[in-house]
Amino acid sequence: MSSASPVQTIDLPAPCTEQCAWACNYLEWDSQFFGLRIARLTERYLTAEGAAAVRHWCEANRIDCLYFLADADDAQTVTLAQANGFQLVDIRVTLGCKPGRGEPAPAVRPFQPADAPELRKIARVSHRDSRFYYDARFPRWQCDALYQTWIGRSINGWADAVLVAECDGRPAGYVSCHLVPPSAGSIGLIAVSEHCRRRGLGRQLMAAALEYFGQNGVEQATVVTQARNVDSQRLYQCCGFLTQSVQLWYHCWFTTDTRLRP
Repeated sequence: MSSASPVQTIDLPAPCTEQCAWACNYLEWDSQFFGLRIARLTERYLTAEGAAAVRHWCEANRIDCLYFLADADDAQTVTLAQANGFQLVDIRVTLGCKPGRGEPAPAVRPFQPADAPELRKIARVSHRDSRFYYDARFPRWQCDALYQTWIGRSINGWADAVLVAECDGRPAGYVSCHLVPPSAGSIGLIAVSEHCRRRGLGRQLMAAALEYFGQNGVEQATVVTQARNVDSQRLYQCCGFLTQSVQLWYHCWFTTDTRLRP
């Protein structure tokens, strides 16, 4: 794998306490974590009228940063995003496959509480292809802490399962699995410690995740990575995943020189 293992772009649970008519949601969790007022535009496209509505809502609610996940096949949205101060920070690739009995994964086992410190160390340095690292306004140390927190939440019940790979008798990688009733599943985070890469652990983690999904009645499993993360795409493709969609992640910052314009 590359220096950054594949990750799912951030969709952490965030209670929506404020909303606008054009589907802008205030993200409580993200705001508290980063110490900013952060919101997300939940539509997948932009219109000139919608951009104006979003601007007014963000100004009224003192939003610092607005996330926007756009469909990549809408030319008007791409043009309007560029014209309205949105910064392209990631190209999100979603891949899917039907789980079945995969390859044996002898190095992989279920998470144990003693693994937690090592998994947090791995998480701090393993997801640097994600969109937050490509937005210079988020401090790098805070991005590291975000993924450390994310794996911590996963092993404490946010994920339905966390599977751990061992190398030289120590935890060396993880994959988090989420069940989406009635018959879907998704991979949240996957990473392998730098000193244990190129030993097939990524493939074993994927095989174990697909086995877990198959045992739990999952008919379609998905995983998300970045277009820049070619190694991760190759790993997923080798495990039977095919590309399902390509989307664009934008951030829009509301400062004196970067604002949405109608």
